[in-house]
Amino acid sequence: MNIALITGSAGLVGSQAAEFFLEKGFRVEGVDNDMRRTFFGDEASTMGNRERLQRLPSYAHHDIDIRDSAALEKIFQEFRQDIMLIIHAAGQPSHDWAGRDPETDFHVNAVGTLNLLELTRRHCPQAVFIFLSTNKVYGDRVNELPLTEQATRWEVDPRHPCHNGVAETMGIDQSMHSFFGASKTAADILVQEYGRYLVMKTVCFRAGCVTGPYQSGAELHGFLAYLIKCCVLGRPYTIFGYKGKQVRDNIHSHDLVSAFFHFYNNPRPGEVYNIGGGRKNNCSLREAIELAEKVTGRKLKTDYNEQNRPGDHMWYVSDLRKFKDHYPEWEQTFDLQKMVRDIYLQSKDRWEEKGRTG
Repeated sequence: MNIALITGSAGLVGSQAAEFFLEKGFRVEGVDNDMRRTFFGDEASTMGNRERLQRLPSYAHHDIDIRDSAALEKIFQEFRQDIMLIIHAAGQPSHDWAGRDPETDFHVNAVGTLNLLELTRRHCPQAVFIFLSTNKVYGDRVNELPLTEQATRWEVDPRHPCHNGVAETMGIDQSMHSFFGASKTAADILVQEYGRYLVMKTVCFRAGCVTGPYQSGAELHGFLAYLIKCCVLGRPYTIFGYKGKQVRDNIHSHDLVSAFFHFYNNPRPGEVYNIGGGRKNNCSLREAIELAEKVTGRKLKTDYNEQNRPGDHMWYVSDLRKFKDHYPEWEQTFDLQKMVRDIYLQSKDRWEEKGRTG
């Protein structure tokens, strides 16, 4: 029996991964206590994804907080060497929320990750351990790149080595990360160390903006899904700083999970990969608004807060060349327009129903 243990299994990436690996013949043990609702309110609850997964055969759900090592250990003790894959996608994902409660943020992101690594070491050290890290490990060092202001975006000088995207060689210290970025950096380093020091099959995927129809978008996290939701429901959308010209690359959760599968089939212990939309799929906030309005056929109301968010990136695009060099058969199947359309078509009825019922 091949077991995949997935934390954050009711979230965007976790639920996509659960469906993907169920289709590959795995039994999935999902861990998720809907803490997203605690972070962002009832509207951000992942309960809908959980209920969908629980209707699938070979999926079992565990309502466990990843800070509770003893509760997690019961799963590891039950399945031991049958656990072939751990996908750790649970975490506190917001800059702003972390700034209000750094202690909880650190215990969820860093200590929760340490719990899972140590349990893997004790019970199933042969398993592949995939950690969903973040581009925020680079802090605001990215903002030191030579950026020029264009009509709708900030852009890197075409002659600069980072024009193709930020590579894994960029330093991660001597910069401001936000408390969220700091806790994820601590977890990222731990995952690397278990791979390098103990030669376990660990990897950090430093993701840009991950999106898809399973995301419970909230103002503080999941910008593209939340932006489209605001279009659908006629809500105002607040732009924070940088004139709305800050750039992000976007990757569909299906394409990200596909990258996980390629790594699982040929793991490289202790590796780190920047993963996102890359040069193919990036946009500024202004450009994202224009695209969302085009796809939905609805005008978005916007407010502007001129205060730049601490540690925020003015421009971030992932350099995908390292991952593509190691796994040349991987490819992205969603471009930006297809991502926006997928979110809109699969989510609008659910959002409108919730809007009517409150």
